[in-house]
Amino acid sequence: MSLSRRKTTLGFAAGAATLALALAGCSDSSDPESSSTAGGTDGGSTSEEQITLTLATFNQFGYSADSEGGADYAYDLIAEYQELNPNVTIVYNVADTSNTARENFFTKLGPGGLADVEAIEVDWLPEAMTYSDLLADLTGGSPDGDWLQWKIDAATDADGRLIGYGTDIGPEAICYNVDAIEAAGMDASSDAMSAAIDGDWDNFMALGKEYTDATGKGFYEENAAVLQAMIGQLEAPYEDPETDEIIALDNPEVKEVYDTLTAASAEGISAGLQQWGDDWAAGMANGDFAAMPCPSWMLGVIEGNAPDGNWDIANAFPNGGGNWGGSYLTVPAAGANVEAATAFAAWLTAPEQQAKAFANVGAFPSSESAAASEDVTTYTRAYFNDAPAGEIFAERAAAVAVAPYKGPHYFEVNDAMVNALRRVDEGVMTADESWAQFEADVTAIG
Repeated sequence: MSLSRRKTTLGFAAGAATLALALAGCSDSSDPESSSTAGGTDGGSTSEEQITLTLATFNQFGYSADSEGGADYAYDLIAEYQELNPNVTIVYNVADTSNTARENFFTKLGPGGLADVEAIEVDWLPEAMTYSDLLADLTGGSPDGDWLQWKIDAATDADGRLIGYGTDIGPEAICYNVDAIEAAGMDASSDAMSAAIDGDWDNFMALGKEYTDATGKGFYEENAAVLQAMIGQLEAPYEDPETDEIIALDNPEVKEVYDTLTAASAEGISAGLQQWGDDWAAGMANGDFAAMPCPSWMLGVIEGNAPDGNWDIANAFPNGGGNWGGSYLTVPAAGANVEAATAFAAWLTAPEQQAKAFANVGAFPSSESAAASEDVTTYTRAYFNDAPAGEIFAERAAAVAVAPYKGPHYFEVNDAMVNALRRVDEGVMTADESWAQFEADVTAIG
């Protein structure tokens, strides 16, 4: 069975103001346990038939310590669901990266072979939307009025079908290695670092140069990581929102981001450690870099890779605010257990489970009632010097001013830009040579 594309009229440009306004009032207490969201607290399964459901995610969603390793989790949601539904056995598979999950998803979406519940990442949601007829319509279980509206809109196709339940969003702060900052002779207190980072990207790079000059080490892990943050602050970086035509090569803002990052690479501010690689993971533990753009879900990643580290969170972000990430759970329409899979996906994304996933890995809820609950707003993270993580990321979410448009080619163009920056970081090409290769790669996309 081949994939059959369909055009969707909805994108990611809408909703930034809604995001900011909805989370600005997160100090109000609301108990997620009282939610009537689909899936409820009993998992929504009433059948006694023995069922095996497969779940596929990537990186860390905070669902099960056993399947994902790393830091100890306060809650094992997979085990909890199986206890609530003794007739259901969950087989959980976690891909090493979003890229790996994406390749598997689009390879098997038409022919079959996907998990009963498949996670998709926000950057390739627009691609999935072009094949929305191959995914189950989840509208009947939509927690309307509880999720952020832009999360619902982004996963709703032109026919009004909801193809994904929102898991989290990714408001960004800056996480930093306290010992590394102090070794540079800099004030590593949270207040001092927040004040030093507050400003624009030039200010952030100047801080990085100060650190690099003092230590001879890279300030942040790699340019591709900072790219994600900078591109996420542009309204339409790669595609025209009206036509989906690729505009990346003609957009001066994209070239400005590239030039800023390659200049930082020349200064040694980038450590050149590829995200999700072994050296990057080791670098967190070894102090090979000092700071990183830190969406809320990154907390569990840092703690898992550097369990004995001394890290903290600066409640600041260059240019004010940014959102990196936010995923969805989908149910392939050709699956053998669509009804049971839908109930499971709805339960995992219900407010009380979103609050627990935040406690596990810092996945900030896309459910408004979960985000406003006392469990989230009063949450502190012991590993990060008892940082008030719930309060910080609620404030960072309220600071988001832009939700960039992400059309069907966003992932491919961004991946080409990531590769361009890595060629410079690794010394394989000069900045000019790598930009020329980027131009060729984007032109080939079409």
